[in-house]
Amino acid sequence: MIPGLALRAFASGHVQKDKQLTTTGPYAYTRNPLYLGSLIMAAGFAIAARNWWIVALMLLVFILIYGPVIAGEERFLRQTFPEYEDYVRSVPRILPRLTAYRNQRNEYSSARYWKHREYQASLGCLAMLAILAAKLVISS
Repeated sequence: MIPGLALRAFASGHVQKDKQLTTTGPYAYTRNPLYLGSLIMAAGFAIAARNWWIVALMLLVFILIYGPVIAGEERFLRQTFPEYEDYVRSVPRILPRLTAYRNQRNEYSSARYWKHREYQASLGCLAMLAILAAKLVISS
C-alpha cells in the first residue's frame, strides 16, 4: 500500500490540472501515475485481506470505473493540448516505461499535493487498515 500512496503523492505534486500537459515526475514514465498508485494500493489491500475474491473484485472495479474515466480524460487532453498525441506515442497508459519521457526538470510542488487533497488517500488507507485489523480480531 505504501508504494501506491507514495506514487500518488509524488504524482499529485506534479500535475497542474487543466493548465498544462504534465509530463514531469512520474508522468514521464506513465500517463496515469495516480491510477497506477491506486491500483498498487488496491493490490496491497487485496493481498493483506488474503482472499482471491477480493483481488478479482478490485480488478473488476478498477477496470469498470477507471477504464471509462481514463478514456474521458484522454479525450479532454487530446482536445486541450496539441502535444498530447506525441506524449501518447511515447508514454504508456498504465504500466510505466523504464526511461523518462524527454529530459525534464523536476517540478514537484507540495502546495499542489495539498491543493489536490491527496492526503485523503492516506486517510482512506488508514480506514482500510482498521477494517483489516478488525477482521483479524473478529476471526481469531
